[in-house]
Amino acid sequence: MPAFTDQLNRTISLDHLPRRIISLVPSQTQLLHALGLEEEVIGVTRFCVHPDSWFRKKTRVGGTKDIRSDIIQSLQPDLIIANKEENQQHQIEALAANYPVWVSDVATLEDALAMINALGTLTGKMQEALSLTDRIGRQFQELALLHPRPLRTAYFIWRDPWMVAGGDTFIHHMLQQCGLSNIFAGENRYPAITLDELADRRCELVLLSSEPYPFRDKHIAEIREVLPAARFRLVDGEMFSWYGSRLLESPACFRQLLDSL
Repeated sequence: MPAFTDQLNRTISLDHLPRRIISLVPSQTQLLHALGLEEEVIGVTRFCVHPDSWFRKKTRVGGTKDIRSDIIQSLQPDLIIANKEENQQHQIEALAANYPVWVSDVATLEDALAMINALGTLTGKMQEALSLTDRIGRQFQELALLHPRPLRTAYFIWRDPWMVAGGDTFIHHMLQQCGLSNIFAGENRYPAITLDELADRRCELVLLSSEPYPFRDKHIAEIREVLPAARFRLVDGEMFSWYGSRLLESPACFRQLLDSL
């Protein structure tokens, strides 16, 4: 019986290629679609909005942090795809007692490429995965040639309280890929901050994400009151935080951002 190790160094065993897959991670749901697993994926979360056809047709098993175990039981999956950050540990442990659960843990581009290839192996789509990671890798290599002076940057994900991306996040690594300097690189995860800290840390660029909090122009005006000389951009959060096949689109989006600066 083949054994597979996930990104938490957990081992699962499968006696056949999975034919009934549930994805609990929006970005990895989109990846499974890109790998061609139309028939195999039977369940997704209510936040798995890409592709739209799956969002409309696949069975929804709750949210990423409020999984419906009764619905999962009714689907009888032979593989569940989860993520350390997106999902709740106690829920994943409960599911793992009854089903094979493969858990990703992605903090860097290298982690993301390894995850894509691992899921390709796990689902019998290795060639598709290798093609995808090769294309993503080449596009990011081309992006690296465009790095400007590293503007001192804050990436906001939430308001009330104001929260930003710290240095041990995938978002932080994407900022590095853009050649931007995260002024909160020394903080863990998503720290709550005050706007006065932006001035104290000599922030030059403020990026306001479309998710999980939907920032708008009115929030730029609010922050500009304490940081009048900075540059501001509303950005597509999926480009900075989705670590599956969406990475094919990120370098072009990042180039546009850098050109605008």
